[in-house]
Amino acid sequence: MQAVEVKSLLEAKLPGTEVVVEGEGCNFQLNLISDELAGMSPVKRQQQVYAHLNAWIADGSIHAVTMKFFSLAGWAERS
Repeated sequence: MQAVEVKSLLEAKLPGTEVVVEGEGCNFQLNLISDELAGMSPVKRQQQVYAHLNAWIADGSIHAVTMKFFSLAGWAERS
C-alpha cells in the first residue's frame, strides 16, 4: 500500500481531517489534523482511524501504524 492511498482513504472516511502520511511499504506514520479528533480521548481517536485500516492490517498490506493527532491550531504552530 502506498502513502497516497492511505491518505486518500482516511481523508475520504474522516471528513474534515487532513492526513499527512510518512513512510512506505507497510509501515506508516500518520499525522492527523482535525479539531474533532483532537478533542477525543486517545483511545477513541485511535479507534476511529483503525476502523478504516483494519482490513489492510488484517491482510498484511499495512504492518505498522504510528499516529499523532493535532488540532488545526496545534498543527499551524508546529509548522
